Amino acid sequence: MRKWAGNPWAVLVTMSLGFFMTLLDLTIVNIAIPEMIDALGATLDQTLWVVSGYALVLAVLLITAGRLGDLWGPRNLFVAGVVVFTAASIACGLATGPVMLIAARGVQGLGAALLTPQTMALIMSVFPAARRGTAMGIWGMVAGLATLSGPTLGGVLVSTVGWRCIFLVNVPIGIAALVLTYLVVPDVRTGRTRTFDVPGVLLATGALFCLTFALQEGEHYHWGTGIWGLLAAGAALAAGFFFHQRGRQDREPLVPFALFKDRNFSVLTVMVALVSMAMIGLVLPFNLYLQSVLGLSAIKAGLVLAPSSLVSMAVGPFAGRLSDKVGGKYLLMAGLTLYAVGIAAIVLIAGPATPWYAFVPATVITGLGIGCVVAPMSAEAMRGVDPRLAGAASAVNNTVRQIGSVIGAAAVGALLQGRLAAELATGKLYADAFVATLHVTAALPIAVVLVGVLGCFLVRGRAKETASGAAAGAAPAGVPAAAPAGAPKAAAGV
Repeated sequence: MRKWAGNPWAVLVTMSLGFFMTLLDLTIVNIAIPEMIDALGATLDQTLWVVSGYALVLAVLLITAGRLGDLWGPRNLFVAGVVVFTAASIACGLATGPVMLIAARGVQGLGAALLTPQTMALIMSVFPAARRGTAMGIWGMVAGLATLSGPTLGGVLVSTVGWRCIFLVNVPIGIAALVLTYLVVPDVRTGRTRTFDVPGVLLATGALFCLTFALQEGEHYHWGTGIWGLLAAGAALAAGFFFHQRGRQDREPLVPFALFKDRNFSVLTVMVALVSMAMIGLVLPFNLYLQSVLGLSAIKAGLVLAPSSLVSMAVGPFAGRLSDKVGGKYLLMAGLTLYAVGIAAIVLIAGPATPWYAFVPATVITGLGIGCVVAPMSAEAMRGVDPRLAGAASAVNNTVRQIGSVIGAAAVGALLQGRLAAELATGKLYADAFVATLHVTAALPIAVVLVGVLGCFLVRGRAKETASGAAAGAAPAGVPAAAPAGAPKAAAGV
């Protein structure tokens, strides 16, 4: 394996294994909810916390973990995350009650938060800027594979060997990622004295917890006074975090404001949230339609969505390579437009008794659209980021992605419930009422995507990036000088 040490493609494979695990566990659990309720004697609320607890911890700790990677080395944090995640997966598989399972899922979220920002940071450290689009395309393909595999693999495991295996399947993947990390991943360090912004961590954690919990659980608690109080507390803590960070920009802040001097990073980080909102805004109501109106099982519903993921996986690497050559601005515009067209087509086709195969052309269009978005969006956002800030940049990007998903789920959930109740109140049958509701809820993801298309006009094209390259190469104020330890010689030849 020595000849693969430091090889960018070997590093990409290793990072993809860890990234795959974390995304798989966002989707694989949903299909096992009935079996977990029966086996553990859990309530529905407890079982839903098995799903949401993981996502909550992941979203809250991403920024902290990303900055820790910048300070202590991304490989070290990646290893720690893989170890914690794998051990927690074993605990989940051996859980004897709902409380133990919820706690183990929270620890899984901690492991996922530790390793996720490091994947993008390490990819940036070994791939030159001219090849990062291709690498991000493969990275995005892994995301599509995990999304596709979750419901399908979960259904197969639950129906054959039991629900515990949906967690234990992570163990061999985690061990493989751990071994490969020590064999092929370089230990890149900044070479600076390590300091850590503890007040910033507490403020960021508190703000993200309040905001994420309130948005995630708002519908469950009927958007009562407590939920609005949490939202207000989250906003106040976020403001406090901003002012605290503004005073620490020359002392290794948790979120370096230098990141946002790069217009593409700022614009595309917002776009990450919009795309996440749009994706959940389609998948959530469409999945409910397939199961509650057309009567498909969870596995069959997942297979109806499979063409979108398959096409996205196939297109992603090519879109990434094309963004390396010509820039991602117009690819993003085309991809977002295609995704909006695909959503509109799905909604127009949907009826009380539409055959499942009628959706294949529309889901192919959505897959083509997302395939043209994920890789260019990640590559262009990170292309101008100083590598010494890669962990912080990745953490901000992934935190915004998670919050976008939470906001999308809360918004479309509230719209779905309110509109469905209004349609049923008119005396319509459930199938007709849900189809009418689907037509209304689709306006949300389509509108969000069109805002993203307009945002693309703010993205710098490749010519402008080249012209400003010299300025971007200068180290921002307060950024430690890079002194990579064991940096791969092979990277230059990629």
